[in-house]
Amino acid sequence: MQTKPFLSLDDVKKIAAGAEAEARANNWNVAISVVDDGGHLLWLQRMDGAAPISSQIAPAKARTAALGRRESKIYEDMINNGRVSFLSAPGLDGLLEGGVPVVVEGHYVGAVGVSGVKSSEDVQIAQAGIAALGL
Repeated sequence: MQTKPFLSLDDVKKIAAGAEAEARANNWNVAISVVDDGGHLLWLQRMDGAAPISSQIAPAKARTAALGRRESKIYEDMINNGRVSFLSAPGLDGLLEGGVPVVVEGHYVGAVGVSGVKSSEDVQIAQAGIAALGL
């Protein structure tokens, strides 16, 4: 039987703190979510001033990145380039840039999704959260 790493609660808290620090450093009010490799929600926070819809979009982006094992932007690009049938992909509803997978020792262990500012800034926040793990 193979074994693989997984996100512990301490890991999730580090990711969330790193992402929040990046958002605060840039005065960005966002929702931050962390999911496991099956797309199950482990963490969700909405910073003061973030739009309420961000609390739904951030986990959807994270779930898409976790289940697809790639950044959610790839799906957005596919759709924008004409493959609109991908909108019907089952289980994926966060087909927007801002979901970033967490990879540990070559294993996809979860993802971070951020919503509330420009998509590229959402990614910047998610990447800062992942970097806080020190991998």
